[in-house]
Amino acid sequence: MTVECEFSLVPPYEVRAPAEQRIPFVFDSPHSGRYYPPRFLASSRLDQHAIRRSEDCYVEELFGGAVALGAPMLLAHFPRAYLDVNREPYELDPRMFTEPLPSYANAQSARVAGGLGTVPRLVGEGQDIYPGKLPLTEALERIETLYKPYHAVLSRLIADTHRRFGFCVLVDCHSMPAGIRVGDGIGRPDFIVGDRFGMSCSDALSASAIELLRDMGYAVAHNKPYAGGYITEHYGQPAKGFHALQIEVNRGLYLNERTFEKSSGFDQLRKDLDLFLADLSSLPDYHFGLPPLAAE
Repeated sequence: MTVECEFSLVPPYEVRAPAEQRIPFVFDSPHSGRYYPPRFLASSRLDQHAIRRSEDCYVEELFGGAVALGAPMLLAHFPRAYLDVNREPYELDPRMFTEPLPSYANAQSARVAGGLGTVPRLVGEGQDIYPGKLPLTEALERIETLYKPYHAVLSRLIADTHRRFGFCVLVDCHSMPAGIRVGDGIGRPDFIVGDRFGMSCSDALSASAIELLRDMGYAVAHNKPYAGGYITEHYGQPAKGFHALQIEVNRGLYLNERTFEKSSGFDQLRKDLDLFLADLSSLPDYHFGLPPLAAE
């Protein structure tokens, strides 16, 4: 059975878009997919509960207000445990496959070493997904059939937005385990804003995002321990008017991590994020590297 057959009933990804794009923002949720193909589940050593440990549950709903504001959102339906589009296309672990990797594969990255490559070896709590090795063709088919089309759509959304508005802000939406702790007197952050240490967007944009969330009463960390993955790094070119910002939400705010059910905090968090996104998308143009007169 091919990857295409596995997603014949459920589309692997979708774009939720307003009738007309009104703001220079694009949102994506690459890790919130909740459709686990039956063949994938059958090939895994994990049950249907344990395999969800890497999933960014309901993130596409938390940030869903972006569409009403006038921005498109791209979201994956395939799960991160199956394929991670927030990696280089060929970050592959040679220990996972029955054949040698092609010469163009990146087998040396820290993400591969941690078991979290393009085709992951582990789920979030360090549990092996597969009982044995996979044929290399399995990984390559997932990359060709899912990874490359997903990024083609994301690239098009970003390019179209930049062409229409003169710049584009990509907001890469994620969640993190409730137990994450950082220093700097923050302890357990509610949000982590990542900008690849100032490389993926303007300083004014990331500073404003942090300030807006803190003004709402949330504890916010900056780049630690999540500075942004491949999506933020690849698409963020602020000198050319392409800004990319990663936002991680603490799952403890809205989710029972044991049952994967929404907690009582979900609705309030979504309302707060609606307000945050409205304020973020209303920032003056100088936040995006444009001269102040461009806003008039």
